[in-house]
Amino acid sequence: MSNKTLFFWSLTVAMAGLLFGFDTVVISGADLALQDLWDRGELFHGVVIMSSALWGTVVGAVFGSVPSDRFGRKPTLLFIGVLYTLSAVGCAIAADPWSFAAFRFLGGLGVGASTVAAPAYISEIAPANSRGRLVALYQFNIVLGILVAFLSNFVIDAVIDSPDAWRWMLGVEAFPAAIYTLLVLSVPESPRWLAIQSGKTEKAFSILKSIMPAGDAEAELGGILARRGDENAGRMSIWQPRFRRPLILAFLIAMFNQFSGINAFLYYAPRIFESAGLDSGSALLSSVGIGLTNLVFTLVGMSLIDRFGRRQLMFIGSAGYIVSLSMVSMAFFLGWKGLTVPGFFFLFIASHAIGQGTVIWVFISEIFPTQLRASGQAFGSSTHWVLAAAIPSMVPVLFSSIGPATVFACFAGMMVLQLLFVFRMMPETKAIPLEVLGDSISKHNK
Repeated sequence: MSNKTLFFWSLTVAMAGLLFGFDTVVISGADLALQDLWDRGELFHGVVIMSSALWGTVVGAVFGSVPSDRFGRKPTLLFIGVLYTLSAVGCAIAADPWSFAAFRFLGGLGVGASTVAAPAYISEIAPANSRGRLVALYQFNIVLGILVAFLSNFVIDAVIDSPDAWRWMLGVEAFPAAIYTLLVLSVPESPRWLAIQSGKTEKAFSILKSIMPAGDAEAELGGILARRGDENAGRMSIWQPRFRRPLILAFLIAMFNQFSGINAFLYYAPRIFESAGLDSGSALLSSVGIGLTNLVFTLVGMSLIDRFGRRQLMFIGSAGYIVSLSMVSMAFFLGWKGLTVPGFFFLFIASHAIGQGTVIWVFISEIFPTQLRASGQAFGSSTHWVLAAAIPSMVPVLFSSIGPATVFACFAGMMVLQLLFVFRMMPETKAIPLEVLGDSISKHNK
């Protein structure tokens, strides 16, 4: 019963990832329709219309630790659901590009805050030996949301023969967003947040007992409280010198995640496939295939992360990135047409899913002490989302100026640097209690 309870709570909170994934890529199906409707140039289209949600995500990631630390993980997760719902409804009825961008910005706030609160919550309720799999439920839901968005776009495009089909594409998100918001009401607050930041040790113990045997719950609470005195001894900040190493690790893994080109590709998948010679229908259908590949290989990554560890998955993913992105670049340089480019992108997505996709949110949620977990998560997430906003914003301009072949060659080069980062700097974190990890990584600044 305790394992089922733990899994249900983790899965419920991880549904924020489903909305994250859906919200992030659903815009790809509306890309060209919105450009025709509000044609104000490539730069306006990229920065304001296509990337408005990503700029909201940056703000949500930067400030997501504030409500998460002050009011708790659960109230923050509830507020995220409300933001997603309002965004979906608003986008569906938007009458001009600025109101559309404003509602997309609200959804982005939800995405950014969810990358802080959801992984932090799950890591704080999960036992060390299954923490990787449970936190990776968040990533699984992200890729499930991506698949659902691609599939939803394809179906709506086929069924609704109207220039306003894009309104349905964006508006349907309101239904899962409302369901998620209601389900979050059934989960408890994080026991670590209760014990460390709220001082409610009895309530924390009660929650721990519901997901593990009483003896283990006592030991777990004892380990948490043993460090409370040190953590409360002075005002802690992630900017203190002793936390330099986890900051650098969070920054680099988040930076390399986006310099793989993953968000640039997901936002513009149909456009990229059309530039490779596919018609619009085949481009949308190939996007569905990309979403399915992402889902399957995320499941593979989840099954391996607590067995192989975080570093091994990053090695595998880095090698796959380098091969696939190099071949995509070559395909554009040499003018290969048809299914060649989608085929290489299938390998790219598989590499991302089994490596960075599975690892990033798990790893960042593990490397900071409990009192600073939300702040550290916010730092890593904001790094991720600043780049996730900047890179897709420039894709239309870069494609028309230097061409997709050069763009993807640059992404391949960055993945060589990621491989060196994993080899030289990245520690293994599997099966180590959070309190031990927070201490050991912070004490080994280099």
